[in-house]
Amino acid sequence: MESHENLLAGPPPTRLPDLPEAREALRSGAQASDVAARFPAYPAAWAALAEEYFTAGHAVTSYAFARTGYHRGLDQLRRAGWKGHGPIPWDHEPNRGFLRCLHALGRAAQAIGERDEAERCRRFLKESSAEAVAELNGR
Repeated sequence: MESHENLLAGPPPTRLPDLPEAREALRSGAQASDVAARFPAYPAAWAALAEEYFTAGHAVTSYAFARTGYHRGLDQLRRAGWKGHGPIPWDHEPNRGFLRCLHALGRAAQAIGERDEAERCRRFLKESSAEAVAELNGR
């Protein structure tokens, strides 16, 4: 029996590498700013900062932190073989920092009047992970 690859299935899911030391630092209650300074390539630290500042009413600062984490995450996605599209599963914990940054970037962009960018972020998040959309929008 021959095995045939499904050529129409699309790209495989992209899974970012884990950074256990940074993840544990955030979980143990370290300040997100300290974690971002120590591990600047760790998107979850930037996502935490973006969320913290957005909640405090600082949309522009939130936007800057989210954009930093978003670009750090894009760099990692590309190194992991991502070609600009395809699933980025929420259930793979290292992906969550990037997906949270993407969500935070869209939310902050909307808050500062960057509606086109906000829409691009919403679309990118939806195309990347329906589960992330549900989780980050409170289902």
